[in-house]
Amino acid sequence: MPNYAFELKALERANLHRKRRLYPPGLADFASNDYLGLGGRKDLLQQAFELLQEQSTHAPKASMLVNGYHPLHQELESYLCQLLDFEACVLVGSGFLGNVALIEALVRRNDLLFMDAHYHASGQFIAKKSPNTIFFNHNDGQDLHAKLKQHQPKGRILIAIEGVYSMDGTIPPLEILKCAGEHNAYLVLDEAHSLGTIGTNLKGVLEHYGLKPTEKTIVLGTFSKAYGSYGAFIGASGEIIDFLCNRAKSIIYTTSLSVLDTALSLVNIQEVYKNPSSYIELLEQMRGCVAGFGWHTPSNILTLPLASIKDLLEAQETLLEEGFICGAIRPPTTKKPLLRVGLNVQPTNTLGLLKDLCGCLQGLYLPNRPPVVG
Repeated sequence: MPNYAFELKALERANLHRKRRLYPPGLADFASNDYLGLGGRKDLLQQAFELLQEQSTHAPKASMLVNGYHPLHQELESYLCQLLDFEACVLVGSGFLGNVALIEALVRRNDLLFMDAHYHASGQFIAKKSPNTIFFNHNDGQDLHAKLKQHQPKGRILIAIEGVYSMDGTIPPLEILKCAGEHNAYLVLDEAHSLGTIGTNLKGVLEHYGLKPTEKTIVLGTFSKAYGSYGAFIGASGEIIDFLCNRAKSIIYTTSLSVLDTALSLVNIQEVYKNPSSYIELLEQMRGCVAGFGWHTPSNILTLPLASIKDLLEAQETLLEEGFICGAIRPPTTKKPLLRVGLNVQPTNTLGLLKDLCGCLQGLYLPNRPPVVG
């Protein structure tokens, strides 16, 4: 009987073998998606725990559509609707499950989905299996327009993009967002990395461009990035949310989101929007810090390409020795090896640590390897 040893050895030879790893405590974390540093706020965790203690049960117990819909689920959904100006909202177990729900349920037989080529793997996972999907070049409004003119479906048109692309830190051009309205299309907007990081009040790419959601805007947001918790949500019209609750398998056939994570998400999000100006100032200072070293990003993600996977892994180990952890992103996640730096708020001395990290990066990053400009 064949086993998997040969495949594992092939991954090791290509420097593509991945392992779970516990990193030493005390490292300056520039690898995670905890952009606002809420993941270490024990005071907020205590508030969430106290909120949970007031409830009759602390477990969801069942699917949301059986009896797993908890009062805290409803409270968080209502708060998000008010915050982001959506008619309705539904919580999901993760961003991955949210994208599965959207792509699998919304794209029907006569519809066409136009998806950015760099859309998250959780969406491409489903989209690539469907003959109804057409990919357009990354952040290329002209290519999208051309493909929309070329393909006229009998049914609906859906356009799927991200608010901030997780593997290059770029923001979609306004042209693409406007394109949805011009073609009467549904806009599926994955805001996992944009909510809490961009926009006048950190409310994401719609606010960044001064736009309001329409009846055909569908936003997927996560609690596991800037909001320092776990889980996700979909905000849209009442009709869309009702349809998803009746058709999306990753909503119907799974236990509801953890009530503890729901409580923590509610507490953390309220903390952010109680006084977003303090976070906004620090985010701008961090972007200014990396710009001072010749690197630019409009978001909280900076990616630096390296010549080989071996160089990437060696650079990561060198940074670990200096007290920093950054993400080593390898194929097939990206075509080329990238060192991914998250501009994350640290428990203390955020700007000082980021400046020190940039100094280390300059020493590692040879002059003939130009940085990726977001």
